[in-house]
Amino acid sequence: MAEIRKAFRSKLGEYLPFGDAAPTRQSEKKSMYVIIWEFQVKAGRQKDFEKAYASNGIWVKLFRRGAGYLNTELIRDPKRPQRYVTIDRWISLEAYDAFIEKWKEDYEALDAYCKNLTERESQLGAFTQL
Repeated sequence: MAEIRKAFRSKLGEYLPFGDAAPTRQSEKKSMYVIIWEFQVKAGRQKDFEKAYASNGIWVKLFRRGAGYLNTELIRDPKRPQRYVTIDRWISLEAYDAFIEKWKEDYEALDAYCKNLTERESQLGAFTQL
């Protein structure tokens, strides 16, 4: 193991997982909060859906009102073009919860409006960064 570490140290530096790098304290880790949603969009409504959920869409405009919002990604399944996934990133669960508490009425109104674009939506999960 020592030979491997020595051979690759000059090229890969601290990226090697050999355990001799300084340990990261739990308090130093970022705690990004990520929410992933899946949508089945109604036929013929894909363009409207993409406008609403894109990185410059109405959902992002709402999210930007909250301190701690980072970004949103919109991705589409190339084999099932009515299937989309969004990935929303916040600096922490606490930041997301504060946003929901403050903007709950606007969130619910926008969600009701956007239901006309989809056949179904489901939260695939909410995660924190390790």
